[in-house]
Amino acid sequence: MTTNANTAGTTAASATGAGEPLLSAEQLLAGLRTVGEDTRLRLLALLADGELTVKDATVILGQSQPRISRHLKLLTEAGLVQRFPEGAWVFYRLGDGPMGDLARLLLSRLDPQDAVLAGDRVRLAATRRAKAEAAAAFFASRAKTWDQERSLHVPEAAVEQALREMVGERPFRSLLDLGTGTGSLISLFAGQYEQAVGLDASHDMLTVARANLARQGLRNVQVRQGDIYALNIPAESHDLITLHQVLHFLDDPGRAIEEAARVLRPGGRLLIVDFAPHELEFLRDEHAHRRLGFSRDQMDRWLHAAGLEVIETRDLNPEAGEADRLTVTIWLARDPRIISDLPELSLTQEVA
Repeated sequence: MTTNANTAGTTAASATGAGEPLLSAEQLLAGLRTVGEDTRLRLLALLADGELTVKDATVILGQSQPRISRHLKLLTEAGLVQRFPEGAWVFYRLGDGPMGDLARLLLSRLDPQDAVLAGDRVRLAATRRAKAEAAAAFFASRAKTWDQERSLHVPEAAVEQALREMVGERPFRSLLDLGTGTGSLISLFAGQYEQAVGLDASHDMLTVARANLARQGLRNVQVRQGDIYALNIPAESHDLITLHQVLHFLDDPGRAIEEAARVLRPGGRLLIVDFAPHELEFLRDEHAHRRLGFSRDQMDRWLHAAGLEVIETRDLNPEAGEADRLTVTIWLARDPRIISDLPELSLTQEVA
């Protein structure tokens, strides 16, 4: 996107809005010196597109791991980049403070058609495709036993009870279940929605979901293949969107949350079910997990960045003596835009 002088002025104003800390001349010069190197500028441009690990950056930039680690260390020390350790991995993203604002302002002046940066974006896209394909292959290989793998955490019945309590019994028009898997949440809320759509990247998983939903006689639902980062769904079209044990498989959970928020109706709700932080590294190696759970602070940041407000968070801890099981956390967030109350819906769908 080409940026003109007026846009640059707007960006600068937003980066140094009223009440926000400004940079001293010394800080500004230190930040500019740090950015003023080819590899570090390329890293910042990549991080503007989402979080990366050192391994990701080495593949994309074609440089050694020690070299990439050194550049990321300098960017982090300057406050331009933040690092988030997670088990054996570390994720990097642009900083949130005034130095991060400086990085964004500088990046807004870059020519998007620059050949080097364009090549980096192509390799970034290829890296993300490879990860998505690996996750899809895993899902395809485990489609028939996916529900059984949830025995790693508290019983599914306890999770479902909590979901029902948090959503409540009031009818709503439409449910969108992202990463629908076997269609379990479409089944769970049957009787409350007028229509439901389940999206998943795996054909095999969708085959299982279709069989499950057909067996239950649900006629007002559909499942289809879709990209969780680019939903082929109209904006502001769903009242409840669910992400059930999905985000830990994604390379960029924040981007998926932003895309989900885009298709929420004003006043609509986003329901997320995932693991609390844990240290089971084998889930990465054997089960294609990208993230070892999520803290409340981390998830709250993503939800806030997507324009949503968190209205309830609930932890489902394992019972005493079940230390090998994981804690499940449920977040319920809401689009804060105000709408008038809808009339009570008449649910006439046929549900066996």
